[in-house]
Amino acid sequence: MIHSTAIIDARAQIDPTAEIGPYAIIDGPAQIAAGAKVMAHAQLVGKVTVGAGTIIGRAAIIGGEPQDLGYDPLADSEVVLGTENTIREHVTIHRGSKPGGVTRIGDRNFLMAGSHLAHDVVLGNHNIIANAALLAGHIQVGNNTFIGGGAVFHQFIRIGDFCVVQGNGGFGKDIPHYCAAQRINRITGLNVIGLRRNGFTSEDRAAIKKLFHTLFCSGRNLSEAVAEAATHEWPEKAQRLLEFVQAPSKKGVCPVRPGRGED
Repeated sequence: MIHSTAIIDARAQIDPTAEIGPYAIIDGPAQIAAGAKVMAHAQLVGKVTVGAGTIIGRAAIIGGEPQDLGYDPLADSEVVLGTENTIREHVTIHRGSKPGGVTRIGDRNFLMAGSHLAHDVVLGNHNIIANAALLAGHIQVGNNTFIGGGAVFHQFIRIGDFCVVQGNGGFGKDIPHYCAAQRINRITGLNVIGLRRNGFTSEDRAAIKKLFHTLFCSGRNLSEAVAEAATHEWPEKAQRLLEFVQAPSKKGVCPVRPGRGED
């Protein structure tokens, strides 16, 4: 299952059922689990864990040094990939930037060709990152979120669960759970179709919509709106939206602006 032209570091641990393709390079103490595939010309650099059933596409580079001027090449950092991820051609994922730092990808994510996850990114489960989307360092992404092609994200922000982000947008603030985002730091509403497709009940959707309007469309500033919303009881799934907005990153939360007809 290992092609004769592959170059394998003696420290690598490769399950007998894993496949290593032509001219692949395993340069470091990688751990490759059952059923994983490292396709032609792909590279695993440094300390990389590849979960069962994960596919590393052609010419992808996983575990390269972070693009951080303060990075110490001797730092013991790593990349951890969960199970059944699909990582397509030319994807780059950099390892953590500090000793003990981890760039971590969960399970069943789909990273399309040319996308990039920088150092210390944490990506949850069941996300789709489309072609050429670029995530800078220390970004946290939840679960079941779709990021469109060519979208770019500044470091240290958070992107929630069940979000949808339009391609070619640029974001330097948090995108809360369930939101649709586009252009430059703009939330345009809720990901209503995504919520419906993922089994949110009509009651859950109504509560989330009511909370969304309280937070973003009441005419109050966000801190006042959060304080008002906190005086009410919300169902569990709506409560998660409130908790996200109550604990933003230092960059703050994207504002809501209408998306149609404005230009």
